[in-house]
Amino acid sequence: MLLADDHPVVRAGLRAVLETEPGLVVVAEAATAEEAVERAALGDIDVVVMDLQFKGGMNGAQATAAITARRDAPRVLIVTTYATDADTLPAIEAGATGYLLKDAPPEELAAAVRTAAAGRTTLASSVADRLMHRLRTPGATLTRRETEVLALVAEGLSNQAVSARLHLTEGTVKSHLARVYAKLGVTSRTAAVAAATDLGLIRR
Repeated sequence: MLLADDHPVVRAGLRAVLETEPGLVVVAEAATAEEAVERAALGDIDVVVMDLQFKGGMNGAQATAAITARRDAPRVLIVTTYATDADTLPAIEAGATGYLLKDAPPEELAAAVRTAAAGRTTLASSVADRLMHRLRTPGATLTRRETEVLALVAEGLSNQAVSARLHLTEGTVKSHLARVYAKLGVTSRTAAVAAATDLGLIRR
């Protein structure tokens, strides 16, 4: 497997846990998402254990999409500290086979790697619960674009700045925010950010 994380201590910890498991071998490590994409293409990797956030450049979801787009691609297991919709949905849509949080016990991590290698899905319970909620109450959940807009609003960006960042018209941004307000039952940007943060829809 390939360990992709920009923190050397985290990579060392993952290696220490996984290499004690019979049949699991860490072939390589990558400190950037770009390195992970390049290394995964060599054809000797079954599973990529991928973080979501890297310093600058490509993020984990983008790297996952690049890796899984290739024929006979390795499976990608996301192992991260982030569990909001803004993090999980892009990663799963990008082709991640599993999604685990870094506070998972060692045996759960090892089991998730084996499950991913077999082409089956493992999801952290909090992530699975939120996805089930989205399926059961689609009208009350935010679309990926609405989540992106609100996450940028949470960073303090104006509608004009959000429109420039996402290459949308300012009117489209306002429309997205209007739908967000209606779904969350709020009437202001501040209230929308607070409600979405409490629900785990965005990260602050």
